Amino acid sequence: MIKQTIVLIGFILLAQSAGILGSLATVSNIDSWYEFLVKPALSPPNWVFGPVWTLLYTLMGIAAFLVWRSKKAGYVRALIFFGAHLIVNTAWTLIFFGEQNIGMGLAVIILLDLWIAALIWRFWRFSKTAAYLLIPYLLWALFATYLNFGYYWLNV
Repeated sequence: MIKQTIVLIGFILLAQSAGILGSLATVSNIDSWYEFLVKPALSPPNWVFGPVWTLLYTLMGIAAFLVWRSKKAGYVRALIFFGAHLIVNTAWTLIFFGEQNIGMGLAVIILLDLWIAALIWRFWRFSKTAAYLLIPYLLWALFATYLNFGYYWLNV
């Protein structure tokens, strides 16, 4: 039981680390570059993003834990795929906010959408609950894609 709790916390921290890394690029640009962009319709206030992403990263970590706990054949490959997906997730933030490259950000977030869908499909085999836990993430990422497209359309 203690080992499982430690592993669960580890997966949550791993997922949260993607958000923490991305926030390093975000924080310095929210009140400067990003503030002056023309915002697309339905763009939420900035304070919404932190709590939503914190919840989504937590759900991602729990989903990865459930896959790990399944110990079904191929679970390690699924978790490597999960880790690689976190790199793409972080890359979007670094490109969009850090590099202020809206067009490349759009390309990366579309890749991320596809990767999340593939991750859900992969996780389904190991834990249906894990797959379901990623659905809010996919929906939010699709919303973020809409926003990224809107920023591209209105500002580039």
